[in-house]
Amino acid sequence: MRIIIYTGKGGVGKTSIAAATALAMAKSGKRTLVASTDAAHSLSDSFDEPIQNEPTLLRENLWGTEIDCLYETEKNWGAVRTWIMNAFRWAQLDDISAEEMIVFPGFDELFSLLEINRQAESGNYDAIIVDCAPTGETLRLLSYPEMISWWLKKMFPVQKTLIKLVRPFSKAVTGGLEMPGDEVLADIASFAEKLVGLQKLITNSDITSVRIVVNPEKMVIAEARRAFTYLNLYGFNTDAVIINKIFPEEATTGYWSYWRDTQIKHIENIRDCFNPVKILSMPLMETEAFGIQSLEKIAEIAFAGCDIGEVLYRGATQTVRKENENYILELAIPFVSREQVSMSQKGEELTIQAGSYKRKVLIPRVLLGKKIMSAKLAGQKLVISFMEDKANEK
Repeated sequence: MRIIIYTGKGGVGKTSIAAATALAMAKSGKRTLVASTDAAHSLSDSFDEPIQNEPTLLRENLWGTEIDCLYETEKNWGAVRTWIMNAFRWAQLDDISAEEMIVFPGFDELFSLLEINRQAESGNYDAIIVDCAPTGETLRLLSYPEMISWWLKKMFPVQKTLIKLVRPFSKAVTGGLEMPGDEVLADIASFAEKLVGLQKLITNSDITSVRIVVNPEKMVIAEARRAFTYLNLYGFNTDAVIINKIFPEEATTGYWSYWRDTQIKHIENIRDCFNPVKILSMPLMETEAFGIQSLEKIAEIAFAGCDIGEVLYRGATQTVRKENENYILELAIPFVSREQVSMSQKGEELTIQAGSYKRKVLIPRVLLGKKIMSAKLAGQKLVISFMEDKANEK
């Protein structure tokens, strides 16, 4: 099984690259599904063919789907949806669309990702290519499973118990509003189980890779660097960066000369920044990139000399080593300054914040019971030193 997730700033051409990847893998004999989780779907436009919510056969070995997030929410969140709608009626909020309100911020993307997980478990496909929303939404999407799994593990059991205790008295106290029933709680528990499976799938570097599509432009590169930082923070394997829409060598005179020279400088910067991740190049097409012939050409040029479906680079985002009497935990978080990073420990959890993103990291078993001695940024890694806690030993 192979899953490749494409992300990048809006307008960089990730949908075309994702569609071209899927087409090439299908031609190689892999049963391939290409799926769009972006609310503003453009996969149909890229193939120049209609694509539905359910997998649509496009070519031999190739299916496409533009996932309907509202449909997926209703399918996975049925009992919860019913309870929320009843609560709206009790509160006489008839002027608010309950169908829209049940899609909590980020849940639309999360349920889309759960559909990817379901398709992966179905056994119908050898490869799934995911065309994600622009970078910011993608990062939120990929980080949700870990955050919500943590909440369900830590907080849900307590809240579930409280609900059961309060439920017999709820109608009298609230004037008719019932607390969530067992069916609602079962939906939430099922949701938690699916999240655990999803988290294991998308952080398994043998199966899942993230590929960042960039244009050789200053702001696009800056966003790609931030994305790479957070992908490392959350433990995702980025195996390639695809530089798209490179001006041809002929664009060296007149109006285009400045842009060509600027792109050359940015391309050198990209190669320096993301080394040793695989860097691939795709020139600006002579015509608009849509339709089967264009997609075949993109795959042929962009992935020349490499196996499009292989893991193109594998780098450890977390390592532990022993150094004299101490242990060193290293976490890869490139492109951040010392001022952007903060860390705290509570029990077996480390909370690490890099910029606006926060992650809870379970301390490896070998480090349990040990005390943090120091933490520093070294190169593109957060290096944390642990030592035996003498107080605990006594």
